[in-house]
Amino acid sequence: MRPSDDVTPHARIPADVDTPDKIVYGLTARQLAILAVAGLLGVGIVRAAGDLLPQPVLFAALTPLAGAAIVLALGRRDGLPMDVWLLAALRHIRDPRRLAPAAAGRPAVVPGWAPATATPARAVPMLHLPATAISDAGVVDTGPHAVALVACTTVNIGLRTGEEQAALIGGYGRWLNSLAGPVQIVVAAQRVDLAGHALRVADQAETITDPALAEAALDYAGFLDELAARRDPLWRTVTVAVTAAGERGRDIEVLRRAEHAAASLAALGAQTAVLDGGRAAAVLACATDPYTPADVTWARSLPDTAITGPGA
Repeated sequence: MRPSDDVTPHARIPADVDTPDKIVYGLTARQLAILAVAGLLGVGIVRAAGDLLPQPVLFAALTPLAGAAIVLALGRRDGLPMDVWLLAALRHIRDPRRLAPAAAGRPAVVPGWAPATATPARAVPMLHLPATAISDAGVVDTGPHAVALVACTTVNIGLRTGEEQAALIGGYGRWLNSLAGPVQIVVAAQRVDLAGHALRVADQAETITDPALAEAALDYAGFLDELAARRDPLWRTVTVAVTAAGERGRDIEVLRRAEHAAASLAALGAQTAVLDGGRAAAVLACATDPYTPADVTWARSLPDTAITGPGA
């Protein structure tokens, strides 16, 4: 039990920081614009056909317009305003269904290994990804911003005293208040690639000179293989993406901000590390395909790195 003089931490975290400002009658500027356009259309219909149509027919014609305007202005779907959701649905319907990755431009012809498609060769759409390059230092180029990734663990404060919880929350709040640019914190659950880890352990066991230690490593690899066959383990990953904008020195600045974030979170008890290019590529590769068992603890080759093998 905690002592009676223990301090219970309290922290206000606003959940509506991205909510647009209300202009009048609790409506935003976007909602007022939609209702104003609908009102002008209604006034135009009344002036054009008010003397030609009976009032019941005129009301019947204006009711769908008013209902559509209200739903469009006040409705929401999947957390988005209805007009934004409908615009995204329209873009989705009009966009092509086949996308092909390309570094720059569109190829004149479809490569021979590509599957047959009814789409003309010169009309193959390209798949444009947000990240265009990853440097060896781990800086991800997204065009207007440079992004650096920081991997960190969680901190369990449930068993700490109230004063300790208040100190940790205060430290986390000071880091948030020190941010000079947008930051994204991604908490995800991913499958653990136990089979790949067991294979690496078995490979390392062959290099161990002590027979007993090598046998223990092989037993451990066998245990991981058996566990992978019987279970589908998950692990929680926390990734902090810090950004920096500008045309000059932004790569150095984003790495400085990443180091500052790693140091600030490490002071709270979390294990942190700024990811280099190979590990950043591994994190992004696993994020694009979260349902495939993959291990982000070993680095990948960068997209522009030439991979060679033994000669035929």
